Amino acid sequence: MPLPPGGPVAMPTAPPAATAPDPAGTTLAVLLIGPAGAGKTSVAKYWADHRRVPTAHISLDDVREWVRSGFADPQSGWNDNSEAQYRLARRTCGFAARNFLANGISCILDDAVFPDRPVVGLGGWKRHVGPGLLPVVLLPGLEIVLERNAERSGNRRLTDDEVARIHGRMAGWYGSGLPIIDNSQLDIPQTAQVLNDVLSRSIASPPQW
Repeated sequence: MPLPPGGPVAMPTAPPAATAPDPAGTTLAVLLIGPAGAGKTSVAKYWADHRRVPTAHISLDDVREWVRSGFADPQSGWNDNSEAQYRLARRTCGFAARNFLANGISCILDDAVFPDRPVVGLGGWKRHVGPGLLPVVLLPGLEIVLERNAERSGNRRLTDDEVARIHGRMAGWYGSGLPIIDNSQLDIPQTAQVLNDVLSRSIASPPQW
């Protein structure tokens, strides 16, 4: 099994202009961004399950929670420990993604990346995966994320105030140039189809980020 290449992941090669890009059959690295309750993990898993090429799903939250004793839960306050564990998890996800991609396996990663916080921003993902990573924002309405958050349990469930605060900050992605999917009225298969449409456009004309 080859190790990840030394350089970052490059952009996928766009097909000839007469041919529409086919994201379902292309080896890709995708970053699905959104607030808690946006449906990132559910959509990412479904999308990965229904592709024609081998695809891995890597959830940053899952990797963060590999730390058991001493886990720095951001819900208890963002501090040096939680930031350090977040950075470590993101670097681990990036290495895993490059390793899968080096072996011809696509990846979809999901993370709550904020547009106004460089610490948890896109820069780290570009460093650890490469400019070929295709970011897509999943941003349903506030009432939807509140409903979905209410169905969660454990440390994945946030207070309504925290959900509203995160959702409001995610609105900063509008005007960023990144593709945004409002999946308020879409189920998981429909959202995955829209994601494919968005990725087809991103392959043909990569977003600047």
